[in-house]
Amino acid sequence: MSAPAEQAIVFPCEGASLPGIVHPAAGDRGLLVVVGGPQYRIGSHRHFLLLARELAQAGVPVMRFDYRGMGDAEGEMRGFQAVAADIRAAVDAFLAAQPQLREVVLLGLCDAASAIACYAPQDPRVGGLVLLNPWVQTEAGRAGAYLRHYYLRRLLAADFWRGLFAGRVRPLRALGGLLGMWRQANTTPAAEEGDFLARMLAGLRAYRGPILLVLSGEDLVAAEFRDLLRVQPAWRKRFAAPGVQRHELEAADHTFSRGQWRAQVNQWLLDWLRP
Repeated sequence: MSAPAEQAIVFPCEGASLPGIVHPAAGDRGLLVVVGGPQYRIGSHRHFLLLARELAQAGVPVMRFDYRGMGDAEGEMRGFQAVAADIRAAVDAFLAAQPQLREVVLLGLCDAASAIACYAPQDPRVGGLVLLNPWVQTEAGRAGAYLRHYYLRRLLAADFWRGLFAGRVRPLRALGGLLGMWRQANTTPAAEEGDFLARMLAGLRAYRGPILLVLSGEDLVAAEFRDLLRVQPAWRKRFAAPGVQRHELEAADHTFSRGQWRAQVNQWLLDWLRP
């Protein structure tokens, strides 16, 4: 049996009109896709469109939308730390379009995952979080992840040493880049970076619902998140708590650009959403 036809809606948010696409289904637990970065509601490689159709076919209602300043939405572009009103307006619109819903699960990739982590404890209608490669980047953290997960791999790669001995790699330039990264990795995070991470952790600790975490193996954003869990006990404790399910997709890149990677993420999500 095919899923009901997708429905285009427009809903208000603080004077701006935002577009949404509802994928109706009979289930009482819906998924709201919050899109981050430079993307819009279709998602990288059409991931969110395909995900929504697959879940609706399986009986899970889904809604995708653009927040202010993104895609086809009105309003000024804003950073992911300033989209709480947009998410709340989208939850309102989703519940109005699918009145049988008893709760809404929020899904975000990259900085959208960070945005929903901050938002979730503010809204009792949120019944779960799906965090795909959450953004926790600071300048120091990025440099540290680059050192551990890029430079180390390069030093162990045979083509690096072949290039060095053949004169294709300039050792002084490579050493300069390495030292620059090392200095950056050992700087104190800027105040605004530390403030954001503190707000994100506070949101995650205040939110007591279930969490699904998916990390890619070939992604520096995911690598930095792993590093944060490794060095920060409070973060590690939160993601080791009951109610958190974690999956690693070792070969995948940041946006799950291959069909088999997207299919695996979709299957994990569908299994997690089912009672």
